[in-house]
Amino acid sequence: MTVTTPTDREIVLTRAFDAPAGLVFDALTRPDLLRRWFGAQGWHLVDCQVDLRVGGAWRFVSRGPDGQEMAHGGTYQVIEPARRLVYTERYDDQSYPGDTLISHRLVERAGVATLTTTIRYATPEGRDRVLRYPMRRGVTEGYRRLDDLLAELAEAR
Repeated sequence: MTVTTPTDREIVLTRAFDAPAGLVFDALTRPDLLRRWFGAQGWHLVDCQVDLRVGGAWRFVSRGPDGQEMAHGGTYQVIEPARRLVYTERYDDQSYPGDTLISHRLVERAGVATLTTTIRYATPEGRDRVLRYPMRRGVTEGYRRLDDLLAELAEAR
């Protein structure tokens, strides 16, 4: 996974998956699939609500190995299956101001889907605070779990 900071309010994550874009999109939006991969090692979704429509809300509650819970949610802004997903995000115990806008873009070539995620924070200070967290490690661990799920789903097809 590559991580870049093209502006003072953005973090961009880019990662290729050996799976069709439609399958990756499903894994980003279907609660039954999200529960199987979302989160860093040792973290699991214990509540996953998705109202996948423009204006619809989503909410995730994750539990870590020590029993700590982390909750966040938002509203879907753009939904283009297998191509694009845009939504707001705010954590219940957020340490930085404002809503974050997350944009996922999927491009498929020869059965490999590249996911580019742009995370736009309300302020430069918010972005900088998140860059000090172990976000890269957590996302990388979740994406490894997603790799395993996608391989399992592809084999089942």
